[in-house]
Amino acid sequence: MKATAVLGVGLFFIGVALAQQPVLKIGVNGVMSGPAASWGLVNKYSAETTAAMINAEGGWKIGDKKYKVEIVALDDKNDPKISAANAEKLVSMGVKYIIGPNVDTTAGAVMPVMEKAKAINFPYAFSKELYTPPHGNSILGMIASYQAGPVIYKYLKEKKGVKNIAFLARNEADPLNQMKEGEDAAKMLGLNIVTSGATYEPGTTDFAPVLQGILAKNPDLLVLSGVAPGDAPLLIKSAREMGYKGLLSTETAQDAKILQQVAGSLADGFISVGGASTPSIQTPYMLDFVKAYTKRVGEWNDEAGTKVYALEMILRTLQLAGPAAINDVELFKKTLTKFNIPNPFVKGNPPLKFVGSAYFSQPRQLGVPMVVNEFKDGKFQTLFVGSVE
Repeated sequence: MKATAVLGVGLFFIGVALAQQPVLKIGVNGVMSGPAASWGLVNKYSAETTAAMINAEGGWKIGDKKYKVEIVALDDKNDPKISAANAEKLVSMGVKYIIGPNVDTTAGAVMPVMEKAKAINFPYAFSKELYTPPHGNSILGMIASYQAGPVIYKYLKEKKGVKNIAFLARNEADPLNQMKEGEDAAKMLGLNIVTSGATYEPGTTDFAPVLQGILAKNPDLLVLSGVAPGDAPLLIKSAREMGYKGLLSTETAQDAKILQQVAGSLADGFISVGGASTPSIQTPYMLDFVKAYTKRVGEWNDEAGTKVYALEMILRTLQLAGPAAINDVELFKKTLTKFNIPNPFVKGNPPLKFVGSAYFSQPRQLGVPMVVNEFKDGKFQTLFVGSVE
């Protein structure tokens, strides 16, 4: 009885201690349904996985306290109005740091909410306006299309003999912007653009009519600008079934499972920007994340190699800035200019810092590695690894 009583008292005090542990809420606001659902879901799963790993070790230390990390995730359904409403809801809960959204239109809708609430978000959207003065409360979470595009096209020009290039985009702001940036990059490299401004409407499932005119021009490379993971395999399958033998690429992250399920071997050779992690560069810490993510979700998604960086860099910057920065993002912004740590995810631990000054006149981008992948035999294989700098 005495032993039972002591055990009960011990459990009581443990429960009280856990209840008293301060909580750090981090938001995730992104697309988690529809053709682009993979983008926002990977944000959510990556943040939840990292938070669970940290909490299992007792929390994240900022100042003299250890905080339990709590993820609050909301689906914006790729709708700017919903995304803005989600942001309002999160900041009303006292959340100052939000991961997402995933495209230009939703990120643009969120920006004034962030500035008014004096909060910071980490979009996966490429509009330069989001990150350029006078704006400063958004930080790009990945490699932008206008950063990866020239590198990919140059590689294919030199290694695969690409001379003629064509672009196709969904008729929405984000893909259209990426197509324009891609065309500008192609011109700088001296490539011949055989078609310009080709689009398809959201919800399209029969891509043959729009592809027919493009493929008649016989491009060496067809770029699917800003293509969503749900559209990519349908476009690839249609192009191959119509007899296209050239190369296909995009500057957006993709889902290997969806590519395999819908396009199968027809997707072999498809080139995309991958997660910022490959087996050859993964540290033990990254391998632990891969294992934990796979256990949590049921499968690994290559894009999680990029999305793992957001929460990690939020927490490490807060740790450097001190506990006052949890509610004062101006302290966070001052600290990010001097943030420079060994990259915990990459072998050799190269410097990890905030970059982007050359593009945005201020450091408003996470310095994730630039990994370019080729899809083959149901999975991504790395073509090369570079960086924004």
